[in-house]
Amino acid sequence: MEVKFIAANNVGKLARWLRLIGYDTRLFRQKNDGQMIKTALSEDRVILTKDTQFMKRRLVTNGKLKTILIKQDDPKLQVQEVVKTLNLNYHFKPFSLCLECNQALIARDKGEVQNLVPAHVFEIQTQYTECPTCHRIYWQGTHWQAMVKKLQDLQGGGSEKHTSS
Repeated sequence: MEVKFIAANNVGKLARWLRLIGYDTRLFRQKNDGQMIKTALSEDRVILTKDTQFMKRRLVTNGKLKTILIKQDDPKLQVQEVVKTLNLNYHFKPFSLCLECNQALIARDKGEVQNLVPAHVFEIQTQYTECPTCHRIYWQGTHWQAMVKKLQDLQGGGSEKHTSS
């Protein structure tokens, strides 16, 4: 079964990194922990939080609510922490989710995005994806290449080395 997450607002950047890898990660921006718990239980999501008091809740201590206490402050180290804790794959489904709203991206033909991307991008890129919700367009440009490099660095930054695919 595929792991899904709900990230507390105190680990918001971690949510984006997990989405980059391809893990369904909702960002919970509200203050109401009760609603976050309800969502996590109903959608079978693992809660990610830095809140040590949250970890004392009965649903967490008795194991009914899957929760990971994030100890690191740096989002990159937080990703490594989650990946190591759950034995996740850095190459799960990279670049398949919108980094902003967590929706699955849809492939778009070059002609469909002509008026939606900068002219120089349209000239040199051939593959595009779009978020069906916020309509952001993604392509494999320099930002994408930088993110690939960051993922490779993250993967190599732990105590164990993983091979890239």
